[in-house]
Amino acid sequence: MRAVLLGTAAGGGCPQWNCACEVCAGGAPARNQDGVAVTANGTDWYLVNASPDIRHQILGTPELAAGPGPRETPVRGVLLTDAELDHTLGLMMLREGAGLRVWAPGAVLGALGEGFPVRGILGGYSGWEWSEVVPGAVRDVGGLRVSAFAVGDKRPKYARSLPAQTPGPWVVAYRFEDPVTGGVFVYAPCLAGWPPGFDAFTAGAGYVLLDGTFHTAREFGGATGAAGTTAPQAAMGHLPVEGEGGSLEHVRRLRSTTHRATRWAYTHLNNTNPMADPDSATHLAVRRAGAEIPADGTRIDL
Repeated sequence: MRAVLLGTAAGGGCPQWNCACEVCAGGAPARNQDGVAVTANGTDWYLVNASPDIRHQILGTPELAAGPGPRETPVRGVLLTDAELDHTLGLMMLREGAGLRVWAPGAVLGALGEGFPVRGILGGYSGWEWSEVVPGAVRDVGGLRVSAFAVGDKRPKYARSLPAQTPGPWVVAYRFEDPVTGGVFVYAPCLAGWPPGFDAFTAGAGYVLLDGTFHTAREFGGATGAAGTTAPQAAMGHLPVEGEGGSLEHVRRLRSTTHRATRWAYTHLNNTNPMADPDSATHLAVRRAGAEIPADGTRIDL
């Protein structure tokens, strides 16, 4: 199994076009909005999320190059972790791809049919298939065993007008298992918290890519000067990396007990997050704690 990190930034990328915070103005390496491509055989590739940067990401990834026929592509489908625009707008850029299949939680499929009617729009272009992801169920996707785990119920802003009783989850993490090599890759770019059972979901993984949106719980307001945003992470559905109960605390715990062989890494870095700058003290401190902060284009073989 191979995974390619197509992007490692949160929505808006890094630097963000309308931001002059310390990270954006400081010359940190650019990062595209997050997404991953995975394959079991090097021929059939599946995207996990489709950001607005997807065209640029595909063209910049040799493994995803079109061919050998004039209208052939190795991209076979897309798995969505949630319904956020940052993870779904790219579907519109894939409209030329006939026969693609999309997997997503039921709430996400509903939102893409009503709040942001991607399914209806794309239906006029090509014959796509839409399949519901049920947490706990295991399915074969291109030779990989894929399962989902519910990690949040945050709706995107455009979906807040949908019926309140719309069943969740709205956000999931994915576990990819290669039955040939035994390799396991977990992708969790959005974590509202560290839910019960997540330890077990990541058990045996060779590589776990976690939500690294915010380094601390007060980062966003401090970096942007926005009033009333001293701790927006809870409302935004992102568990901070550092601090009491932060994800790095769980990484330290698991590295010393049940997950000794697991490599931990962070993605979905917000443009205000000092971890995005490899020369920052924050970046180095997270690395010393045992977690990686990979760049766009990183390849993981398991």
